[in-house]
Amino acid sequence: MKHLFGIPLMLIAMQNNYAEDPLARDVIATSKGDVAVTFIGHASLMLEFSNLVIQVDPVADEGDYSVFPKADIVLITHHHGDHFNAEALQMILKKDTRIFLTQQCPWTFSTGSCVVMKNGDVQNASGITIEAFPAYNIKHMRSPGNPFHPKGEGNGYILTMGDKRIYIAGDTENTPEMKALHDIDIAFLPMNLPYTMTPEMVADAVRAFKPAILYPYHFGSTDTGALVKLLGDSSGTEVRIRDMK
Repeated sequence: MKHLFGIPLMLIAMQNNYAEDPLARDVIATSKGDVAVTFIGHASLMLEFSNLVIQVDPVADEGDYSVFPKADIVLITHHHGDHFNAEALQMILKKDTRIFLTQQCPWTFSTGSCVVMKNGDVQNASGITIEAFPAYNIKHMRSPGNPFHPKGEGNGYILTMGDKRIYIAGDTENTPEMKALHDIDIAFLPMNLPYTMTPEMVADAVRAFKPAILYPYHFGSTDTGALVKLLGDSSGTEVRIRDMK
């Protein structure tokens, strides 16, 4: 069993009852209880921690949100339709849901409260520290000088839950800011071409900031096996593949 900072990290593959087709679910031990991660699809995740439900980039095309529990916290990385989706949000919001999003998102909802976060902002929600982290393209462009994700528009999020730091990168490449990270226990890195990273870019970032566990996500048709081969057994990072196309 792998240990992080003297605390064992337990990742237990489980099934849940949220849909007719069971979704992969891993459980991660922290100093303040378990974090359960449900892999919904593409960039959509659900985290459960300390009796809280946290939805990340909920999109109705990726799952039946009518069967999920209402969210206490919602994190939206940016305004693109495969990350921000009003239909899914309407199914999971309640009166006191806190929604953390970017300025470009149309952020008026009939329920819940919205907090706009810019790169570098830090918030606390029910004991969870939420850091908004830069997410942007350097090389991949719609046209010359026009990146798919301009710097300053999108967020990744770093969540501190007990003694664990979980990095959900959003749509980004292997930026200098990412490569300068440290003490990341779990990292979700995108690998969907041409919008985010190649396997080589992900491997480069992983070698730089050395997360203990890596989940490639939002990878479309990109070959996750190529990433596994690039990192091999010597990177010090455990690569875990879940169905996150």
